Amino acid sequence: MSSNERRTNTRANIRVPVRFRILNDPGSPEQIVASENISQRGIFFATDFPLKVGTVLEVSLRMPQDLTGQTASDVRYVARVVHVQPNLFPGDMAGIGLRIERYEAATKKERWAS
Repeated sequence: MSSNERRTNTRANIRVPVRFRILNDPGSPEQIVASENISQRGIFFATDFPLKVGTVLEVSLRMPQDLTGQTASDVRYVARVVHVQPNLFPGDMAGIGLRIERYEAATKKERWAS
C-alpha cells in the first residue's frame, strides 16, 4: 500500500510561512520555510536544514482561513519527521513530511505580525 493510499486526511496545497526548531535542542536555530501542503494531521515542506526521520520539532504557523473555514489563527504544535525525500526540490532541498502529535494555542508573544 502506498503512502497516498494510507492517508486518511485530505491535504490542501497551501503555501504559508512555517517556523520550526528541533524541540529538545535549545541551541537549534529557528528555521523559516513555506509549506507545500497541510492536512489536519500533517504538513509537508522543503528545506535544506538537515532533518532525520524521528526528529521532534516545535512548529508555528498561521492556519489559513481557507483550510479551517474560520478566521486565520496562530498555532503551535509538536510534530515528528516521518519522511525525508532528499533532493526533491531545486537547490538540493529535501521534502520533509511531519506528523502533528500535539496542538497548542500560540501565546500572544508568539503570534505572527498581521
